Amino acid sequence: MTAEKTVSISFRVTPRFKELLEQAAAKEHRSQINMLEVLLYEHCRNQGIEQAVRRQRKAVGESK
Repeated sequence: MTAEKTVSISFRVTPRFKELLEQAAAKEHRSQINMLEVLLYEHCRNQGIEQAVRRQRKAVGESK
């Protein structure tokens, strides 16, 4: 299995958001980006978004 390529993303956040992200990541011994990934994947799983993306990819013939 090959590693998925990463892409760069940049966005601005409030100081409060940054502080909360830093605290949440530190509490779980994660990097800030990993904390965001965990939170986003959990949210998508709870909302059924992940399954919808898989169905779309399957319909267009992608393997992921």
